[in-house]
Amino acid sequence: MRNVLKILTCLFLCAFFACQSRSGFLPTAKPESVGMSSARLQILDKIIQEAVDHEDFPGADILVARRGKIVWRKVYGHSQWIPEFAPMEISMIFDLASITKPVATATSLMILAEDGQLSLWDRVVDYIPEFVPYLDEDAEPGEDACIWHLLTHTAGLPDYIWELEVLEEYGNPISLESLVEYIAQLDKLYPPGEDFFYSCLDFITLSYIVKKVSGKSIAEFAKENIFSPLNMRHTFYSPLEEFYPRCVPTEVIDGRPLIGVVHDPLARLLGGVSGNAGLFSTADDLGIFAQMLLNEGEFNGVRILSPLAVERMSEIYRIVDFAGRGLGWDLNSSFSTNQGNLFGPRTFGHTGYTGTSLIIDPETETLVIFLTNRVHPYDEGEIVSLRSRVANVVASSIIKKY
Repeated sequence: MRNVLKILTCLFLCAFFACQSRSGFLPTAKPESVGMSSARLQILDKIIQEAVDHEDFPGADILVARRGKIVWRKVYGHSQWIPEFAPMEISMIFDLASITKPVATATSLMILAEDGQLSLWDRVVDYIPEFVPYLDEDAEPGEDACIWHLLTHTAGLPDYIWELEVLEEYGNPISLESLVEYIAQLDKLYPPGEDFFYSCLDFITLSYIVKKVSGKSIAEFAKENIFSPLNMRHTFYSPLEEFYPRCVPTEVIDGRPLIGVVHDPLARLLGGVSGNAGLFSTADDLGIFAQMLLNEGEFNGVRILSPLAVERMSEIYRIVDFAGRGLGWDLNSSFSTNQGNLFGPRTFGHTGYTGTSLIIDPETETLVIFLTNRVHPYDEGEIVSLRSRVANVVASSIIKKY
């Protein structure tokens, strides 16, 4: 009887771990097994806990992986301070803010390009007739911006518009079509391709192009073509109420923290679905997505992008190399300090205003996902310096480069 129980237990465990493997989560391993130092990684405990104790942000969730295996996975501090203290827990759901740009919007554009549905050299005006060009000092129109200009933040659009600018004309909520029409008619700051100016408006415009070409919102398209195939079960726009208990609160507005409601004001005007922000996810799901990119577009037998598409997204776009940007990803711009000082020139990633960060280094096959809610409770948290220091600790823990 005892042997039968052992056999049944063994079969159960085998089935359990097989299901876990099929679920897509990255496996765990000791740091030394992938050429990293446990002692070096333990420094993360000290510097992150010091920041939490200093109240730079309520709490954090960090995942470090190398060669497809998680070597450091911890949470720190609290998920919220208001209306009451609550602990941070593993696999809580974060408002990713601008990490939405590369993960949802840019990836969707590249899928459409691979499917022959559009070209990145297509003019924006071909999809949005209202998109006015740059006017020189003599009021003469310049060249038209292309889709790749939007992806590299070189289209000439302003960085943002505040919701009060559009509320009076369009009301709340506003349709994507109306907001993009408003954005399209804004004066352009410079001719396309002549300067870099990080702009949320670029990616709101791109999400409209995704919708116009595919007939689906960015939320629907990304779910069907990226998140569901990768089994990223906790990555979505506008979380259902059943997920609210797992959502990390952000800023307190009108006396209540935003829980499961996007922090970005323009994304809120759009009902939570936008190309610049609005995506919610966990560190584990982002680990799957990042590993897919390290695997040249494939994960667990599911291919999302071709190897060449991943290369083009994750290298500095040569036509506007001064921008330091790839097609959606940040490599060497003024916004890339989250990569630290030790990772190499092929490293790419992105940050989010709410306190989120994603770093991917193809050279060492390393990824760093560092999620905080630094905007809770009153948008006063500090995270920029710590992001860089976290990256340096992880990079320094790599003791066997190959």
